[in-house]
Amino acid sequence: MFQFTRREWLSTAVAWCLPVAASANEAVKLPLGFSLYGMKSLTIADALKVCRECGYDGVELALMPGYHADTAKLTAAEMKELRNRLRDSGLSVLGLMENLPALGDDATHKANVGRLKAAVELANVLVPESPPPIETVLGGKPADWEKVKERLAGRLADWAAVGKAGKTVLAIKPHVANALHTSAGAIWLLKQVNSDFVRLAFDYSHFELRNVKLADAVSELVPLSAFVHVKDAKGTADKFEFLLPGEGTTNYPEYAKLLSNAKYAGPVVVEVSGMVSNKPGYDPAVAARACFRNLSASFGRRTKD
Repeated sequence: MFQFTRREWLSTAVAWCLPVAASANEAVKLPLGFSLYGMKSLTIADALKVCRECGYDGVELALMPGYHADTAKLTAAEMKELRNRLRDSGLSVLGLMENLPALGDDATHKANVGRLKAAVELANVLVPESPPPIETVLGGKPADWEKVKERLAGRLADWAAVGKAGKTVLAIKPHVANALHTSAGAIWLLKQVNSDFVRLAFDYSHFELRNVKLADAVSELVPLSAFVHVKDAKGTADKFEFLLPGEGTTNYPEYAKLLSNAKYAGPVVVEVSGMVSNKPGYDPAVAARACFRNLSASFGRRTKD
């Protein structure tokens, strides 16, 4: 039976993880990145340049249609070119973002498995020694959880087989507006799937909107997580708005310490919500700099501006 103990999580931690601070007196320093989901309007060259100049350690690539790493359009040669470009930039690949709504019909499920296989292939081309995690939401509606949870577990079992074959972790994200939206649901789902290749993508903003305390959410879910997104939020679970990290009420110094205490050693990546990036006047470079400035002290960095 799959047991969610800290010891087991540490023993199966993927190779791309870096060590956390050795003691409480040291700064909490985790791989800090920016998701190119928030830089769709820039070329890949300009996006990487901005992230490097800000001081980020790496990036999350977006694989959906219209983004820099759309797997439906990347040829084998272009994958290798992207790998070389990333290496030349000095930025690590901290994750790959997909959008795989798991509750569609059989044809949709088959298409999702195909996209996941392509994502796993890209992960192995980009970082063959330690493929980055592929993170995705699952779709559906909160009210339907009880009706669809068994179906989700079955779909994820198929996804787990793809991850295992490619030695690549799939990180699923509980979302305030999706069927998977609670800690209890996430824990139940991972137990059913029972695979080291299906973990969580933790994003506290979705739990903040349900009035879950930061410390409680971290202690319950971070030991099961291979990836962390950061952004802020305001409102309620029924009516909300996502914000850039630092624009809301999230206590990032406390957050960083809680991650360290939970022995989390994976990446922390800024996600700019479409609620922000689709606003008139949005500037991805300005957003990236602001996010780094707002997070840098909490994660042991110095701003460059």
